[in-house]
Amino acid sequence: MIGSRTPGWSRAELSYCSNVHPGDSLEAVQGVISQHLVAVRRQRELEYMASGLWLSANAARALCASESRLHRFAQGLDEQGIRLVTLNGFPYGQFHGEQVKTGVYRPDWSEPERLTYTLDLARILAHCLPREQRTGSISTLPLGYAPGWDTDRHHRALSALCDLAVALADLQDRCGRHIRVCLEMEPGCRLESTVQAITLFAQELPEVAARRGVPKEFIERYLGLCYDVCHQAVMFENASDALTEITRAGIPVGKIQISSALELANPDQQSGRERLGAFAEPRYLHQVRTRDQRRLLQGTMDLPEALADRTLPRHSPWRIHFHLPIQTALLADGELGTTQTAILDVLDHLSENPGMHPHLEVETYTWQVLPLSLRPSNDDGLHQGLGNELRWLEVEMDRRGLLRETTP
Repeated sequence: MIGSRTPGWSRAELSYCSNVHPGDSLEAVQGVISQHLVAVRRQRELEYMASGLWLSANAARALCASESRLHRFAQGLDEQGIRLVTLNGFPYGQFHGEQVKTGVYRPDWSEPERLTYTLDLARILAHCLPREQRTGSISTLPLGYAPGWDTDRHHRALSALCDLAVALADLQDRCGRHIRVCLEMEPGCRLESTVQAITLFAQELPEVAARRGVPKEFIERYLGLCYDVCHQAVMFENASDALTEITRAGIPVGKIQISSALELANPDQQSGRERLGAFAEPRYLHQVRTRDQRRLLQGTMDLPEALADRTLPRHSPWRIHFHLPIQTALLADGELGTTQTAILDVLDHLSENPGMHPHLEVETYTWQVLPLSLRPSNDDGLHQGLGNELRWLEVEMDRRGLLRETTP
């Protein structure tokens, strides 16, 4: 059963995030489910499959406007063999526009629209969560984009998170479903490092909660972290060390997004930088990080800036926030690589810490903006690529004793 606390994960519990597919309206989301999620489920020969569904604010608002519509949506998921256990609540909308870039961070947690959207998602997930599932998770942005962030916005964001925790406690009282909202660290955002996340949960949030009369237990029970492997690899964090510190600080990890970043091992070589230029596409932000001679992080907010910046250190590898198919280790005749080993470190950590049982989802939303030589030409090719990612993950989990037979 999806959600069972039996050690390990069944194949049916492993899925991918649907933000790879365009779907801003409710009708488009229903098409994503029937045309893509079901196709991948059938390709994997599964009777049912968990889903990391992305619902835009428009789609979420439409679902919450009608109890009968929400009921039909849940019924449709069940009939198509899709189990809704986690939602991606990071992009608010238009995630597949011509140029998303920093727009993905708005509205942020200092703006009331973000709280409204997230509560809509919580209501939907509580309604659709399989009966045997203990907890549903929603990933969300790490407060907001760092440039321009100030003390006032920070206080408003933390106050909104406290209001969120209270609302999620009320939701559980009313319907018996436990929903946890998980902040997803990202380079260039207000929370980009594990140290910053721990400070938020250990000091800043409890202080604001106390001033607002919000029980500390609400923060601990209804908020947590989503650990995106790509993001923290770009930050040159050791995954096992980071997860150990997060756990030691008492912060729940509700979801891990299995993802891989782009890496240029030798940025001093012009041929490698030229190969890297093929990934400088106009839709998404591709933050770059490297380390200087003191091993301090340096970087730019987007790949074109890094390629044009002669002052960015070139003696140390560049890591780029460009999600790549997780089964890929090398590209461009070996001149480019990935941070795939960080995924293996995460799996090793889960194997060594059986008490951790987050939702796991592959998140490679960039299939349609890959260089043409790597990009699928049609839906069948995309489904095959998504299936290959999940098969690779299954093999690596099985090697570590993390995969179990599906419970009848």
